[in-house]
Amino acid sequence: MRTPERLAGGDAGNGRPGRVRKDPPKPLAAPPHHRLRRAAPEPDRPPRRGIRVRRRRRAAEGWRYHPARPATSEHRDPELTENPDEAASAPTSVDTTVPHSARVWNYWLGGKDNYAVDREVAEEFRKVFPEISDFARQGRGFLKRAVAYLADEAGIRQFLDLGTGMPTAANTHEVAQAHAPESTVVYVDNDPLVLAHATALLVGAPEGRTDYLHADLRRPEAVLEAAAKTLDFDRPVALLLMGVLGHIPEDEAPGIVARLVEALPSGSHLALWDGTDTDPRGNEALRQYNETAPLPYWTRSPEWIASLFDGLDPVEPGLVPCPQWRPETPEVGAGQYGASLCGVGRKP
Repeated sequence: MRTPERLAGGDAGNGRPGRVRKDPPKPLAAPPHHRLRRAAPEPDRPPRRGIRVRRRRRAAEGWRYHPARPATSEHRDPELTENPDEAASAPTSVDTTVPHSARVWNYWLGGKDNYAVDREVAEEFRKVFPEISDFARQGRGFLKRAVAYLADEAGIRQFLDLGTGMPTAANTHEVAQAHAPESTVVYVDNDPLVLAHATALLVGAPEGRTDYLHADLRRPEAVLEAAAKTLDFDRPVALLLMGVLGHIPEDEAPGIVARLVEALPSGSHLALWDGTDTDPRGNEALRQYNETAPLPYWTRSPEWIASLFDGLDPVEPGLVPCPQWRPETPEVGAGQYGASLCGVGRKP
């Protein structure tokens, strides 16, 4: 028999049946990880079926449901995290009226991430040094062969690429993970323009990992501290410095490289290439470029570049121009050996 509390519309005293009274539904609270943002009401929008009572009520009051987006750490910036004022003043837009070295280099490599002002500067440089595009591709070819050697023959599974520049063909993670899918690659650059393209650098093999750090190579301690969150410095690491040291003053670069190598364990490798001051036309083209460049580049003597490998065991064939380091097939422009020097050294 139904209890009096559950009867409505009948005589509870004589037990005559009535209809069952249903308790009003209790509102369902939104989970704590949801957030609500006020938005303009949309009276013409038909209600969705199955929406929960609380969300329907909120929608009627002018709220719209948005799931919370979890915070990510892929674009960690040790410098800006520690100094909010610097983060607030960081550039948020790309100035297409001023040439940018990364975009100029991208144009020489045949990329499309450049603007008219970059192409104009690049072509002026080419008038003085016509082989500049071959020179750029030769440096990229060395990176590809060096990373393949490190992954295949040296057994390296961790790569720290400093001054990575804008994504183009044969990026470090693409080469490393093609040979060893479980490889971990950390890119480092302090250029806001590169940061804007970092998502293209973070798409790698599912077995491996890629990360990007917005940090300054000239502060090696900060770079190492941030990279240690991804890399295991108890295992060998390949340190890559591909054509980047020319942007750093000559008296500062050796100390930076020495500090970085010092932090690496035995069995780690240094792979490096840079331009040399042995071609008068290249020197003149750079002199003209540096007069207006926001980020100048200086070539160095072969002896200066060789000194960066002090204390490391050279990998054959030693220090040579980029096209001569373990060539696989004839490269575009390989016959015109540019003024460059490259090598790979192993830390004993």
